[in-house]
Amino acid sequence: MGKRKPFEIAFVGLKPGIHEFLYEIEDSFFDESIPREFEHCIAKVRLQLDKKTNFFLLKFEIGGKADVVCDRCSNILTKDLWDEFNMVVKLVDNPDEMNEKEEDPDINYISKTESHLYLNDWIYEFVSLSVPLQKMCSEQEFGGEKCNIAVLEKLRTMEVKDNGQNANTIWKGLDQFKKASKKSK
Repeated sequence: MGKRKPFEIAFVGLKPGIHEFLYEIEDSFFDESIPREFEHCIAKVRLQLDKKTNFFLLKFEIGGKADVVCDRCSNILTKDLWDEFNMVVKLVDNPDEMNEKEEDPDINYISKTESHLYLNDWIYEFVSLSVPLQKMCSEQEFGGEKCNIAVLEKLRTMEVKDNGQNANTIWKGLDQFKKASKKSK
């Protein structure tokens, strides 16, 4: 719970309108027991909170860098993090029931008796979602000094050879259908 304090906003004292908050996120923020696809994360989270009468509009802007494993050669790459996420937080009498029924993940309900917004889970999720889905060396770097040449060589030897004697026999029977469809035309 020691990590929670800096990532909460006491909204009761805030005037209606737009308020900005800036958070710096490093590896120590993330739970070490939960596996994740990145390390050495240095992220900046800019939160714009628009306070209305019974709800808040939240806009999270994520930026920074993190180390990931290349999908192709298994070497460590440093990738940029960048994304934006919008949320609506509504104040209601029965937040548990409303959260169960809500189908939109961008809408969250909290109790009217709450005095703080707890951002830990959202920041954790949004930084994690900001990591690029494809994690590969750029075309200029591919096969270069940063790539793991041994892994690339192994992948090349495992490629299916298409020289009439296809090593992958799963598709062998489909040739009959191909020939039959050409004859019927």
